[in-house]
Amino acid sequence: MFLTILAHKAESAGRKLIAVNPANTSRTCARCGHCAKENRPTQAAFACTACGHTAHADVNAAVNILRAGLALRQAAQAA
Repeated sequence: MFLTILAHKAESAGRKLIAVNPANTSRTCARCGHCAKENRPTQAAFACTACGHTAHADVNAAVNILRAGLALRQAAQAA
């Protein structure tokens, strides 16, 4: 229900909603792509055990979600 309402709001604003599966986006490094539960030492912190990248966990997840959405949009446009 929430996504339906959000899609209508986006459409009325001239935007398009792209639903992205958020699974593991907060455990995956936005810089190198390494995914591990150890990358989340605390609720708010992200520290990649592979490349050393650090960020706020929510910001790191948002970057991963944005990339996934852009990839889905590009795939849809190519089809």
